[in-house]
Amino acid sequence: MAETTYAGKLGALARFIAALLANAAELTHLDGLRARIEAILAEAQGVAREQAALTARRQEASQRIRALLTEGDRLMTAASKILQEHYGLRSEKLAEFHLQPFRGRTRLGKARKSQSESSPIPSAVPAAEPQ
Repeated sequence: MAETTYAGKLGALARFIAALLANAAELTHLDGLRARIEAILAEAQGVAREQAALTARRQEASQRIRALLTEGDRLMTAASKILQEHYGLRSEKLAEFHLQPFRGRTRLGKARKSQSESSPIPSAVPAAEPQ
């Protein structure tokens, strides 16, 4: 069965080169090809090591950005509270900072009354037709 992973393919190349070296006396006409395969294997192994290092660096960068964004959110929350204290909860100036000024709230009774007047509830059972 053919290898499908990079590590598996690198291992297959290494085993193939080892077999070629073990039989080098009989296969002198393949020395040039073996040397090219060895060069490719060495370069591929180097790139694989570089990829592993980059993966580790990417993970470290992800952890760092997560920590920075958490700290930024914490500081933004603190600054938001200070701005609300400075300008007042109802100040429209808060909108410049993408903060919602307090504009009061709708009374629950008015909301229900206006909702029931504007959209009557249809009856679940249709009216019976006279026969």
